[in-house]
Amino acid sequence: MMRVVLAVLAAAALGSALVVPELAKHKGELWAVLVAGSNSWFNYRHQADVCHAYQILHQHGVPDDHIIVMMYDDLAHSSDNPTPGVVINRPGGPNVYSGVPKDYVGKDVTPQNFLKVLSGDSEGLKGVGSGRVLGSGPNDRVFINLVDHGAPGIFGFPTSFLHVKDFRDAIQSMHRNKQFKDLVVYLESCESGSMFLNLPDDISVYALSAANATESSYACYFDKTRMTYLGDVFSIKWMEDTDREAVMNETLEKQFEIVRKETKTSHVLQWGERSLSKMKVGEFVGTKQSPPSSYGPFEDISDPCLESSVAAPDVPLSIFLRNKEDADDLIGLDFWTNQVKELQKNRTFVESRMAEIVKVMTGDKDLTAEMMSDRHHVIRDYNCHQQATNAWNDICFDLALNPYAMRMVHTIVNLCEHGFSASEFTTTAHSVCTHHGITGIQ
Repeated sequence: MMRVVLAVLAAAALGSALVVPELAKHKGELWAVLVAGSNSWFNYRHQADVCHAYQILHQHGVPDDHIIVMMYDDLAHSSDNPTPGVVINRPGGPNVYSGVPKDYVGKDVTPQNFLKVLSGDSEGLKGVGSGRVLGSGPNDRVFINLVDHGAPGIFGFPTSFLHVKDFRDAIQSMHRNKQFKDLVVYLESCESGSMFLNLPDDISVYALSAANATESSYACYFDKTRMTYLGDVFSIKWMEDTDREAVMNETLEKQFEIVRKETKTSHVLQWGERSLSKMKVGEFVGTKQSPPSSYGPFEDISDPCLESSVAAPDVPLSIFLRNKEDADDLIGLDFWTNQVKELQKNRTFVESRMAEIVKVMTGDKDLTAEMMSDRHHVIRDYNCHQQATNAWNDICFDLALNPYAMRMVHTIVNLCEHGFSASEFTTTAHSVCTHHGITGIQ
């Protein structure tokens, strides 16, 4: 009888090993940090993406006490929301807002708090939001998902922005402090590749960026009822793929190839330690298999995400133009026509201030035009970039409150890489940006 029992137990153990062999590799746990760095109805898609990411983790068995969420939380009960309490990530899609933890909302969504979460600085977050931080250790896996506006070397937050150097230093510090065995980062923003250009390839960190270091990411799924975009192409593609797949069969490499192929709007790139791409998606979103989605994939010609996609910086203009097209009387038509004119005037003003700064610094009309238009330079002088970008933000246009001003940061990269100093930029900005504080330049 004992032999029979032992044989049954051995067979059961063998069967389990055959079904989920990857689970034996990791004795540690999975932790996640999900961040939507924007606010306002214009940017609906960023928080919707992060809410969807939470649902994926939750449905795949990751407990809420291992998921930390940072988002402004101004959508579900916004006066603009026709379905109070509901946030969706595609037209006609499910409510992705239900159950989402609200660890850090409103004014607590800052790069400083994000870095404290990563470092495990619970003392520094006492009395702030939930106060929860990463509790991961040397055997654990960590998944970080960041979604917002970006520019070369920066990632946006509602009232500030994160510098690439600070982000890279935080990741390296986590590695030194043995806060993970493996770390995966998925980052959605314009010029998101610039956040990983000098990411070490030997510290067990693997990352995907929605775009390369010099191009925009794209929004998609315009919703005529809500009159805003519900998702971002890269985020939609990796999440809808995860919804469909058996996550303990699909590797990160396979997901990258699928998402790269389906994201026709920008160049999705992988960074860091490529050997991690052989790991399973489920090891970073949860190992429990949830019922697969029957939504998608689509042929290019009928893909509802790609069909409605627009470059992220053009989202406000696109929304205004759609409202103008749908106006059913002269009063509405005039209102949205004026909104378009005002937006274009404000953008021209931002461009003119940067052009004037560059003209004073270079003393050359042709070089000014080159500095304003050239987008191929990558950041090498990080100190100059950080100091000059801070000056552009502090003296001329608050980047968080005037997202279009981020579109000028590539010019700062050009100036720094051509040998102009941050102190020169700061001094010139003081002389050029004499206007009163401005907000809302989209």
